[in-house]
Amino acid sequence: MNLLRKILFPFAILYGIITSIRNFLFDQRILKSYTFELPIIAVGNLSVGGTGKTPQIEYLISHLSEHYAIATLSRGYKRKSEGFILANANATAQNLGDEPFQLCQKFPSIQVAVDADRKNGIEQLLAQTHPPQVILLDDAFQHRKVKAGFYVLLTAYNDLFVDDILLPTGNLRESRNGAQRANVIVVTKCPKTLSEVEQIQIKERINRYSKASVYFSSIVYDIATYSKTTSIPVVEIQQSDCVLLAGIAKPASFFDYLKNANSVCLTYSDHHHFSESDIQEIKEKAGGKKIVTTEKDYVRLKDSILQEQLYYLPIQTTFTNSAEFDAVILNYLTE
Repeated sequence: MNLLRKILFPFAILYGIITSIRNFLFDQRILKSYTFELPIIAVGNLSVGGTGKTPQIEYLISHLSEHYAIATLSRGYKRKSEGFILANANATAQNLGDEPFQLCQKFPSIQVAVDADRKNGIEQLLAQTHPPQVILLDDAFQHRKVKAGFYVLLTAYNDLFVDDILLPTGNLRESRNGAQRANVIVVTKCPKTLSEVEQIQIKERINRYSKASVYFSSIVYDIATYSKTTSIPVVEIQQSDCVLLAGIAKPASFFDYLKNANSVCLTYSDHHHFSESDIQEIKEKAGGKKIVTTEKDYVRLKDSILQEQLYYLPIQTTFTNSAEFDAVILNYLTE
């Protein structure tokens, strides 16, 4: 923890008081939460960024879209538009935001919408000619104006919420006790060597704050990187002289997976808007080398002057016990 964050600790206490009062008002129904007839699954976290929300949303889409008409709804962080927007053939990362645009590109059969007012967004989705049967709310754990039917709380293995403190000293958006609202808690980005003993230890620590069932997931990288027209095996990238580029919250694992002694790593802030000067600078640094980026960054850069040398590395979520997790979700949907 750096010195500035330590100095700001009194503000963390004040922030905790404010968020606790807000949650109390919602819990006591002094502030109104809206419910809806159809199943709504909210995916979110207690901390700021880096827990793997998009891979978790993609996991749910992949496992549910064969049986249900799915819609996703998020605020569309850092988009250059306002109000409710439903993705169509003219959608861009600029008017949807990078993550929703990634979802509509990857899953064209579902509805992808953005609206900072989630209540209005849900109402707009339900007013469509073909309304969804299930809505996935992305990054909506603290959005208490809408009460979802089921809450999936994510916490990263190497940054568990039980070890964190409130903003601005730590990274928590609200108190650890907020985990009590979760129906299930998923520890994300776990090493594949995670033992049963460590799983039990983590569950015990989390269960001090929530009695929700705890599941464990890992990030699995694709065996290839992809451009608009071709693919390159990851093993070739790992042995090549490439430029690696990431504008995500915690890029270390992405870089570590691909880099070698000759790799150049370019880091940008999460959801970074790449200006023309940024893109030109990347072009100059890369020269004629291949540029490999994350899927989220790729959707913002794929139509730029970098496109001929630009590749992305897909990821997906896999569970230690996927059958058990899937059953809990399906049980909620069929209640």
